[in-house]
Amino acid sequence: MVIAILALQGAFIEHEQMLDRLGVEHFEIRQKKDVLRPFDGLIIPGGESTVIGKLLQELDLWDTIKKRIQEGMPVWGTCAGLILLAKEVEGGTPCLGTMQITAKRNAYGRQLGSFFVENTFADCGKIPMTFIRAPYIEKAGPEVKILAQEAGKIVAARQENQLVTAFHPELNESPAVHQYFLNMVAGV
Repeated sequence: MVIAILALQGAFIEHEQMLDRLGVEHFEIRQKKDVLRPFDGLIIPGGESTVIGKLLQELDLWDTIKKRIQEGMPVWGTCAGLILLAKEVEGGTPCLGTMQITAKRNAYGRQLGSFFVENTFADCGKIPMTFIRAPYIEKAGPEVKILAQEAGKIVAARQENQLVTAFHPELNESPAVHQYFLNMVAGV
């Protein structure tokens, strides 16, 4: 199994470190030739969604990535990645728009609105969740499975081959969400 990590901006190194801990082969996507390499799943990290979206266009990555997601390639978007995958974005413009969710940008406020909690994720029990200028999911289509909520807001969801988290699992010690994604990629 090989996982690609979009490394244009944001918290991609932390995802690499977690995959290293789990013994999973990975590489960075920084330019067009990288996205043409074979890989089994893609992580779109947190960062600034507007900047990442602009770079996807400028580097001619947008069409290829969107097509692969639509064809069933597993993808996981954390924070900004959630916004990039959302079909609708409150306070912003959709980018890839492949997941039937409405994301609310900066829903928890600016940098000072960042926080940490422990809450239930999928069938993994309670895990640490770090929120940094995080979005949440305002609405989810009927085919979207809710995986986690915080204070009544949807903060993790899955639609077929797509996983999104409003929080940053890569910033904590628990590998639970990364393992959940790897199981998705493996078809487990």
